[in-house]
Amino acid sequence: MPNGGAASKAVDGLSAQATAKNLLAALERIERSGSGHAAENEMALLALLPQTKPGSAEHIELLALRGSVNSGLPEKRPLLERLIAELDDWPDANHRPAARLAAAHMRAQVLLREGKPAEAIKKLELVDSVGEADAGLVLRLRSLTALAGLLSDAGEVDAAINTGVMALKLAEQSGANWRHAQALSVLSFNYMRAQQLERAKQLIGEAERVAALDPDPILMSILYNSRGMIYSELGDVRTAGEAMQLALDYARKTGVRSMLALALGNAADSQLRKGDFQKARSLAEEALALAQASHDLDSETLARQNIGMAKIGLKQIEEGKREVIAAIGVAEDQGQMASAADGWLELAQQLERMVDLDGAVQAYHHYRKLSDQVMRDDSRKAVLETQARFDNERQAKEIDLLNQGNLLKAEQVRAGDLRLRLWAALGGCVVLSGILMGLAYQRIRNTNRALALSNETLKLQGERDPLTGLANRRHFQSAVKRLADKGRFGGTVFLIDIDHFKRINDSYGHAAGDAVLVEVARRLRSILRDEDLVVRWGGEEFLIVLDAHQVASAGILAQRLLDKIAHPPISHGETLITVTASIGFASFPLAPHGVVLAWERAIDLVDTVMYMAKAHGRNRAFGVAAMAALDEAGVVDLCSRLEAAWHGGEVTLQALQGTSKTEESGR
Repeated sequence: MPNGGAASKAVDGLSAQATAKNLLAALERIERSGSGHAAENEMALLALLPQTKPGSAEHIELLALRGSVNSGLPEKRPLLERLIAELDDWPDANHRPAARLAAAHMRAQVLLREGKPAEAIKKLELVDSVGEADAGLVLRLRSLTALAGLLSDAGEVDAAINTGVMALKLAEQSGANWRHAQALSVLSFNYMRAQQLERAKQLIGEAERVAALDPDPILMSILYNSRGMIYSELGDVRTAGEAMQLALDYARKTGVRSMLALALGNAADSQLRKGDFQKARSLAEEALALAQASHDLDSETLARQNIGMAKIGLKQIEEGKREVIAAIGVAEDQGQMASAADGWLELAQQLERMVDLDGAVQAYHHYRKLSDQVMRDDSRKAVLETQARFDNERQAKEIDLLNQGNLLKAEQVRAGDLRLRLWAALGGCVVLSGILMGLAYQRIRNTNRALALSNETLKLQGERDPLTGLANRRHFQSAVKRLADKGRFGGTVFLIDIDHFKRINDSYGHAAGDAVLVEVARRLRSILRDEDLVVRWGGEEFLIVLDAHQVASAGILAQRLLDKIAHPPISHGETLITVTASIGFASFPLAPHGVVLAWERAIDLVDTVMYMAKAHGRNRAFGVAAMAALDEAGVVDLCSRLEAAWHGGEVTLQALQGTSKTEESGR
């Protein structure tokens, strides 16, 4: 009998394991089908509910999936609240961390529906403190994937990549090819956002190879969408178009309206790049109807933006412009700063093609403000990484300094003890004691001098761009205090932006792009005085500030800057790279009425003028000679319509053209 009982228990144990395994497999199939079939997935989950033991990990997973499949439906909000409350009050202490993470993920989905992505990110960051032993691989992977997407949309691309790498490691451990392929796709998209396009291309290729081992329409549509966007960024219009069409074909097979809306929106974007505005509009309008039916705000925003862009291409410029700006506003309100910045840039380029230069300048200006919050290239990424290393080194140095300070105090105590002992033992040996004290004092002075030098070195490192050696924005923030009297700016400012820098990176590689930045920095310094401030302003932008106020001499220097940057071509190995720049400049206080501006407003004005130079064909400089404004409010008004104000005589601009290749060869 005992043996029979043991055998029976063993059989029961194996049966329980098989049941749990079958249950998890069923849950995985539901998860893989996505949230597009919410009603039938909810019914399937409810049917599986009796198979889960209350308080178990499987029960948590089932509730988490119920939250995911219902999160896109506004009418299911009460259900989500009940699920969250159940997870918050989880009875089994062993599984409570997993329940907390599942609840946090569900709250993030609710917050995202309410247009609160920053709060959603904070909820999902709980995953950093929950280990695999506490929550299990799948729940952590799902949270990391969602977090990576939100960070990327918010413009925190570095953090998105780091989070995506962690998700990829878990996906590889899961043994599920579809999870592995999805994680590779997410990471490839984030590398594209960081403008590390070769890495993005490599990862999406790897994702396709893994997906081929276990394909399904949803997975393949996701992958081909990413592939299309990456190759579009690479400038390969044909491959991008083919990928977008495949994504659309697979999306139609899924029957999922939200997925089809996204694929149609991306296909419309592909047609915009080809210049087929009528087809782009047709695809975007189909996408809009599906997005609205599925309550998919992101796809709706994309569709509206593409409809507006198509209208601009069809010469309905004002109507199209309003629709695009409204769509970008929705993206900004949703905290999707990277998408919003891309939208402003695309609008600027489209308006430039349609010769709406005033509109293009304003769109460029908005893009520039947003792109300051979003990492756009490897060089900016390198600055951030170097700054992080600097901060870590500084903390280490501070600890070291503290230790040295403690050693110095100990040295002083030892010297004092030695003096007392010598005095007691030798009585009158004052001279010897004085020598010892002098040596200790000298040692303290030398150490303090070394500490001061170390602190100064750290300060200089923190205010220098590590690639070019120029001052960075941190240094400018310090220097502007002496350049501005009570916040009012005095001097001449030049803002320089290398033309088509992304094209240089894409054509020659990021090492070549870095070489261009280093050489341009060297050329700028070579024609300026030691006391002039030259700043690596960000990415491919440089800021120059002079104490001089003469408008005429500013124009002469602007022409020299244009010519010096462009000639001769920059060497990188055996490659010669032709480089030009667009420059905006102005002298402050502004002529003829001596209007003084806060330094932020002064740079905004120069920034707008620089983008006028871009809109008028690049390789040129525009400078403000005079503005018919009596105060800062008047300047802001004219700046908002600078192209029209220039043609209307309210603003006088100097327009300078850089020398062409033909002119240079004829010298």
